[in-house]
Order: sequence, then structure tokens, then C-alpha cells
Amino acid sequence: MTTKLHDYDVAKHLRTPEEMAAYLEAAIEESDGDAVFIAMALGDIARAKGMAELSRETGLGRESLYKALSAEGNPQLGTVLKVAKALGLQFHVKPAA
Repeated sequence: MTTKLHDYDVAKHLRTPEEMAAYLEAAIEESDGDAVFIAMALGDIARAKGMAELSRETGLGRESLYKALSAEGNPQLGTVLKVAKALGLQFHVKPAA
């Protein structure tokens, strides 16, 4: 019997703002300072919402969003903040443990 494996796409499972926030928070904690890892997690959340809708809400081009929030991207802080706001997310700072 052969087992068929499918690619797992986390974007299909991020439905609520709470799930999206928890996913991004976990990515930040696990990233060890890797900005690309965090940008990719934000990209997963962006795909869950829909890039076309996000493009309209941020005023950023859809292709630019795909590139910035991918392994090849290195988004500016302004882009990250616009995307987070459009996704209904906020960044918070706390003292390191």
C-alpha cells in the first residue's frame, strides 16, 4: 500500500485573527532573530487573508507583497507594519526574559 503525501499549507488553516496572532508570535519566538523566517510567517498569514485584498488595503502591489513576504524578500519595517495593520495585528515589545 502506497501512502500519498500532500504539501501542508498553513495558510489554509489560519482563519481567525487570534490564530494568526498566535502563529506570528510563535514564529517570532522560534526565529532566533531570522528576519526572513518572520517575513515568511507573515506571508503565510497574508495568503490566508488573500493577497489581492491585502494589496487593496495596504496600497502595495500584490507581486511586491508576494516577493517581500517570501524567502527572497527583505521587507522594510514600513511594509511589515502596513501588512500587520491590514491583517488586524499589532506588534508589542516586552523586556527579554
